[in-house]
Amino acid sequence: MRILLIDNLLIRRYGNLRMGPGRALACGAVRGNHRLCEFSDRDMARFMGYGIRALGTRRVNAALVKTAMNFRPDAILIGHCDFIRNAALAEIRRCLPKVRIAHFNVDPMCDAHPQEQMRIRMPVCDVLFATTAGAQYLRPFVTGKNIVAYMPNPADEALESLNNSTRPADSFDCDIFYAGQPRRGDPRLGFIERLGSALKDKPIRFKLVGMGGTPPIVGGAAYDDLLAGAKMGLNINRYFGMKWYSSDRVAHLMGSGLLTAVYDGDQMQAFFSDREALWYHDVPDLVEKLLWYQAHDAERQAVAAAGRARYHALFSGQRILNFMLETMFGAAYTDAYEWQEEVYR
Repeated sequence: MRILLIDNLLIRRYGNLRMGPGRALACGAVRGNHRLCEFSDRDMARFMGYGIRALGTRRVNAALVKTAMNFRPDAILIGHCDFIRNAALAEIRRCLPKVRIAHFNVDPMCDAHPQEQMRIRMPVCDVLFATTAGAQYLRPFVTGKNIVAYMPNPADEALESLNNSTRPADSFDCDIFYAGQPRRGDPRLGFIERLGSALKDKPIRFKLVGMGGTPPIVGGAAYDDLLAGAKMGLNINRYFGMKWYSSDRVAHLMGSGLLTAVYDGDQMQAFFSDREALWYHDVPDLVEKLLWYQAHDAERQAVAAAGRARYHALFSGQRILNFMLETMFGAAYTDAYEWQEEVYR
């Protein structure tokens, strides 16, 4: 199949790349022997606008139409591409009436911006995908002519290539870390502060990145080094209790073989057992379990190894892309996808 992937590919970062869902889907396309064409909307807008993206909007949309006419895709996947206008997608569909178009959104669906992105794409997309589950978040975007579905955060062995589960405790720079950039009013700030206070006198090295005066590290080899230096990782989302939602941080942590601490109120136990992740409910619960794994490194390695294997088996970019394409083309599912209850028509 010929797939056109429109996403923020960060060419302008000169190799300081993020391991986002778009890249994992691109890896999945290659592993599935699809023919892939990538279009980086923000980079092209900046290039065509002489360094000012807003000035390149009209040109980048014309360039996208030209790209589609030259490549003639069967399927188009659109990430968070605010520079791409629906008129360009409609023109592509007019010229290629058999093409199927889908938008995938990886932000929490309780926020206004991803809701607006979904509303904008409703008229021109055959399918809308989101990394948030739940009828209250997905069903409002069903038009009667489209499909709205949950998709997990994908991982790929070429991106999440580390396997920290095989390494002994004394080979790490820190015992647990959290990387994020929460702003004032973010509930994660209070949680992190309470956790830091609780661990202050404990035999655990807790590292924060992007907080407490430390600069953020979001991509490139520096982010790989950060992951490689951590024995355990904390996955804490901006919102608590949203079904199956997580930032793509969870793919980086679990996919890289870190023992990953996951909040137990997001219902991710549908996919992972307590032999594959560290489930916590609140700060005291998390501290107790961190101390236990700190004292039992063989158990840490075993759970982290099982979690890594399970994540790559369930949520590989190739498997999630297969689900997306089968949904887009109305094909019978070739696999018993564990999340297919969250498909709304």
